[in-house]
Amino acid sequence: MITLAKKIKEEKEKKEKGQGAADSAKTSRVSVRDKLLAKEITELEANLPESCKVEFHDPNVLHKFTLTIAPGEGYWKEGIFIFLIMIPEEYNIKPPHVWCETKIWHPNISENGEVCLRI
Repeated sequence: MITLAKKIKEEKEKKEKGQGAADSAKTSRVSVRDKLLAKEITELEANLPESCKVEFHDPNVLHKFTLTIAPGEGYWKEGIFIFLIMIPEEYNIKPPHVWCETKIWHPNISENGEVCLRI
């Protein structure tokens, strides 16, 4: 599913084989954010609860995705809540931006859907 992980692996193999400087200038660099996300998203998908689903609209763009939560118990039971998550280029220093696309009243979600939590 994650094609960015394949790109990173291919770059690493090219470096090990001693690819020429002219060829390496033609290939695009993979950002630190994307390298971190490739690892963290595989962990996320392995440990994701059944009530949650992550959807990537483009498998090469790991920094923008939606998270759908459908709780099976509790106060929010049978609700479907969709969150848009965008990870900034400075990820690991700056936190992700999260918006709730489902209209909901919650003290940590603003009227425009922005999630206001300091994690």
